[in-house]
Amino acid sequence: MNHSNTGKSSLDRRMMLKTLAAGAAGIGLGGQARRALAQDPSPPEPQVLTAGPKHHWFGYYDKLQFDPSGKRVLCMEVDFEHRSPQPDDEIALGMIDLGDDRRWTELGRSRAWCWQQGCMLQWLPGSTSEIIWNDRQGSEYVSHILDVDTGRRRTLPHPVYAVSPDGAWAVAPSFSRLADVRPGYGYAGVPDPFRDEAAPKETGIFRVDLRTGSQDLIISLADVAKIPYEGGEYGETKHWFNHLLVNPDGSRFVFLHRWQVGNGRRSRMLSAKPDGSDLRVLIGTGWVSHFIWRDPAHMLAFSKTSHDAQDWGFFLWEDRPGGTVDEIGKGIMTGDGHCTYLPGNRWIVNDTYPDKQAQAASLSLRHGREPPH
Repeated sequence: MNHSNTGKSSLDRRMMLKTLAAGAAGIGLGGQARRALAQDPSPPEPQVLTAGPKHHWFGYYDKLQFDPSGKRVLCMEVDFEHRSPQPDDEIALGMIDLGDDRRWTELGRSRAWCWQQGCMLQWLPGSTSEIIWNDRQGSEYVSHILDVDTGRRRTLPHPVYAVSPDGAWAVAPSFSRLADVRPGYGYAGVPDPFRDEAAPKETGIFRVDLRTGSQDLIISLADVAKIPYEGGEYGETKHWFNHLLVNPDGSRFVFLHRWQVGNGRRSRMLSAKPDGSDLRVLIGTGWVSHFIWRDPAHMLAFSKTSHDAQDWGFFLWEDRPGGTVDEIGKGIMTGDGHCTYLPGNRWIVNDTYPDKQAQAASLSLRHGREPPH
């Protein structure tokens, strides 16, 4: 299916805001570009990329939506809104060519997706032409890698969540477990076989070799639930993993360990090597929300510095035993949001909730509870 697109913008914020911030500060631009900005410093106008009647969006903020040339943009298409996906709901995956009148090309389809993060559609890091996304085949979740230039496609017998910077491997939690304990982040269609267990040893975080398709369970829920929590006992509750992210040089990755507490939940961040070894608690307070790597050794996270702390803030955590913790943007970055470092690490982009979620986030902050995430 090919057609021209005009409608609501779905620009990748990394690409767009990189341009805006560079325009404001001259970061990372060559002399010719800086001179052009000096003559016309106004930011570029947002471009309209897609049109109705179907709905288009991309997914999560830490995925690669633009190809390395910046001319081809990925997005997803669906014909309904305002309800949760059901097992038979299928979305289309497409590519918009900015150099060809914003022409849309359908590339594939998926039955493994959620509104928050889509189907993990993204350009494969290190490639100029390959993309990856999750799907469901029968009772199994899989991932597809497609070369958009040649049409060659291969299927791996496991879904992915966070991909390494060289595109060689990925890590993923159980999306069935997520669908059970955190609807909106998991996928409908494959029930969690361990839904009656608080912290099963048979599931957790899997490492997927993107070249061979082999996968291994590298960190189990049982492993992490045995690590003491500084806030006390866990109690009788289910545990799960979410929000995995590989660091910029591929030497470590982080994830959130979460568990239910009454009507809320607690979260702590752990980091590990790609094989699951050298597992360490990076943020153990029970209070951590959105985050991003600044560099291979430092994590910026909206969090608290102790279990009993009253105030949330953006803190820079050093990923090593006894590492430093520094507050960033005190009095300026006061609300939770999807944070991103721009090239050069001098500027941080952070969004907020523009609708009723803002009131919920503000209320949570005033009462010391975890903000929505």
